[in-house]
Amino acid sequence: MTDSRFNQQRREQPEPHEGSRPVPKIVLTVIGLLLLWAVIHLYTSFNPMPATVGDDRVVADFAVPATADGGQLYTANCVACHQASGAGVPGVFPPLSKSEWVDAADPGIMIRILLHGIHGPLTVEGAQYNGEMPHFSKFSDEEIAALVTHVRSSFGNAASATDAKTVAQVREETKAQQGPWKGDEDLRPLLGK
Repeated sequence: MTDSRFNQQRREQPEPHEGSRPVPKIVLTVIGLLLLWAVIHLYTSFNPMPATVGDDRVVADFAVPATADGGQLYTANCVACHQASGAGVPGVFPPLSKSEWVDAADPGIMIRILLHGIHGPLTVEGAQYNGEMPHFSKFSDEEIAALVTHVRSSFGNAASATDAKTVAQVREETKAQQGPWKGDEDLRPLLGK
């Protein structure tokens, strides 16, 4: 019965065939049981958080303040040159701490500087600085008032505060000023020295 002609055929495996082989039933059963367990677990352990749990913030806590913050304006626009301490950089950027320009009786001097900037030599505490300060005329009257008040009351300064009305008045008085102030030449007479 064993014909040598068919030995070759008997050793061969069946031809592979394509087709869909379904996922084994045991795997589907395990997945179904895990899903059922998850639903039951979520249902039995659900505990809605009471309103007393949390960080106690309300919608009003996220409101942006209507008034300008001079400290934030200083940090965003002035720290790079005048430093966080207000000490400036010796020989390059003048200090704001105990500066005659900041401590002046008239806050309008500092407002003028912020509105138009400075170009050229400026003497601060006996040291001469020859540089350029940009203008901040893009700021609103409230923002300039907040910035001036912050600088005049920080870094060891104890000068009086100012308000938006004063800024508006100075802005109107100096609207004809084209370009930055020429340092000591334009600003020193305002100090009365």
